[in-house]
Amino acid sequence: MIHKILIANRGEIACRVIRTARKLGYRTVAVYSEADARAPHVDLADEAVCIGGAPASESYLRGERLIEVAKQTGANAIHPGYGFLSENAGFAQACADAGVIFIGPPPEAIRVMGDKAGAKARMIEAKVPTAPGYLGEDQSDERLLDEAERLGYPLLVKAVSGGGGRGMRLVHQRGELAQAIVSARREAQSAFGDGTLMLERLILNGRHIEIQVFADAHGNAVYVGERDCTSQRRRQKVIEEAPSPVVSPEMRANMGKDAVAAALAVGYRGAGTIEFIVDDKLNYYFLEMNTRLQVEHPVTECITGLDLVELMIRVAAGEKLPITQADVKRQGWAIECRINAEDPFRNFLPSTGRLVRFQPPPESMFASDTQRLQGVRVDTGVTEGGEIPMYYDSMIAKLIVHGKDRNDAIAKMREALNGFVIRGISSNIPFQAALLAHPKFVSGQFNTGFIAEHYAKGFRAEDVPHDDPDFLVALAAFVRRKSRERAAALSGQLPGYDVQIGQDYTVVVLGAQGNNRHVQAHVDEFRGKSGVAAIRVGDKTYDIVSHSRLNDVKITGTVNGKPFVAQVERGTVKNPLALQVQHNGTRIEALVMSPRMAELHQLMPYKAPPDMSRFVLSPMPGLLVDVSVQPGQKVQAGERVAVIEAMKMENILFAAQDGVVKKVVASKGESLTVDQMIVEFE
Repeated sequence: MIHKILIANRGEIACRVIRTARKLGYRTVAVYSEADARAPHVDLADEAVCIGGAPASESYLRGERLIEVAKQTGANAIHPGYGFLSENAGFAQACADAGVIFIGPPPEAIRVMGDKAGAKARMIEAKVPTAPGYLGEDQSDERLLDEAERLGYPLLVKAVSGGGGRGMRLVHQRGELAQAIVSARREAQSAFGDGTLMLERLILNGRHIEIQVFADAHGNAVYVGERDCTSQRRRQKVIEEAPSPVVSPEMRANMGKDAVAAALAVGYRGAGTIEFIVDDKLNYYFLEMNTRLQVEHPVTECITGLDLVELMIRVAAGEKLPITQADVKRQGWAIECRINAEDPFRNFLPSTGRLVRFQPPPESMFASDTQRLQGVRVDTGVTEGGEIPMYYDSMIAKLIVHGKDRNDAIAKMREALNGFVIRGISSNIPFQAALLAHPKFVSGQFNTGFIAEHYAKGFRAEDVPHDDPDFLVALAAFVRRKSRERAAALSGQLPGYDVQIGQDYTVVVLGAQGNNRHVQAHVDEFRGKSGVAAIRVGDKTYDIVSHSRLNDVKITGTVNGKPFVAQVERGTVKNPLALQVQHNGTRIEALVMSPRMAELHQLMPYKAPPDMSRFVLSPMPGLLVDVSVQPGQKVQAGERVAVIEAMKMENILFAAQDGVVKKVVASKGESLTVDQMIVEFE
């Protein structure tokens, strides 16, 4: 019997588990590293214990310390969440040996399915479809090269342990394989303590579809629907949805039957996910099993009304599954966007620091209360003013919506993203908005190569075209006019010398390298009260009503009778007097001036930024894992210069042009700040 649960994790998943445990009447114990002393999960639990330093190896990965804290606090069960030790068979066994209930599968099931090669062999025995690959014990580079030639390219180099895209490399041709082996092995060793690799034939133009399964200790097992995780970037999931737009009822039943067979083949218990890759003819092949709760579990909760964490706890307590296959119903459509601390406009580099503003959209659905549907849910483990440290992964929140169908869910998600305010660090919200508006995504006809194909050169502001760009111009003029009206009311100056509000404005949309765009806007009188105006831009008129305050980043109101949510704030990197306006993923920076001021501004010379091409600078905070060059060395464009580790991922820096190394400024093992110099060229 469970009476107190220790949550061996951090962030949003720790908060998620605590909420369900509290609903079921269990007391909870949170653990935290020195970097997480003020994290929300610490305050949310009934008790909290510091378990070590900021690096995960000194805290969240210390299994013996976690069990020790469980014993000290009287917790007789441990929920591992996901990541860290959630798929560590040794930790699950240590819990069992210590008499602590591990809220997850048996150690042997984790061991078998955690070894991707062994899992694949077991699936072949269970007659579950699998993709061709190499699973051998011979890990020499020579053997891997030979097996790759046998399989053909493109292929995947994969770590047999862990998940989340770490220790995985896509290889298009033979010349890329040697470096991929080195990099994948090192990343896997760092993340999972196991550098063993396998090879797998890559199924091009595939979809990534996974089946959520549950099993208890009484021989019962069910599948509770599929999730489509095809929207991926560098093997990392970006948007997940349930159900899948391509799965028919017959296909769902077949995949579900195979997923249950896979779970039963290893004596599984608790929540698990069978991941399949589906080709363009809708044939599916086993990829791996995640022997834990998935990051994207909320979309399954939305369409089924089931609390998956509650089921995990009940099964771990020895109860029978409270549902049969016939009880599993599906309703509506759910989408989840992973909100990550990364800058999409700088090739998705990690972004760490203080959350100066963190204002998620209003929630109408809540973790652990899965009966409230058709709305918006935010799972997070951060608060405004908190820090995003470099030691852990980049996800800071999960934004989940549930709609009556897929189009409704997409519309809800776009509106929710518009109202998600994050400042102080960069986030991938503009990229998410672009994906949701892309015709391929909207149609549901896309594959795992969708992002790589359409954003091959990275992500740029122009990749998010607005369906009505003049609305952003009108909104900038509206806010400027409102601020002028307020300034006039508070000026206190004598009649004839007061602030001139004006009705005609020139909105100067700031462009790259001084290529600005001038747009004329006329603002009618505010119709007798603040917050109501008609703005004419060209031949269009925008009737805007908004009573948001001038210091609000999030602006809500109506335009031509239709509701909108946008973000507007003063001061940008390019100009402290400019307004930044953001809506549906499109962002402009604009100066709103009188026509005469705009004419004079146009005469101002453009000041180009300094030439930094002779230097290799750190694009992010992180740990310098490797420096591949030395003074006097000739380097060609595209050659590797350094490797930086940040948020559990390796980032390789390449030379932008040919040159000779003059000086290596930073040392291996050094913690770097943004734009810190690493290498100088002559």
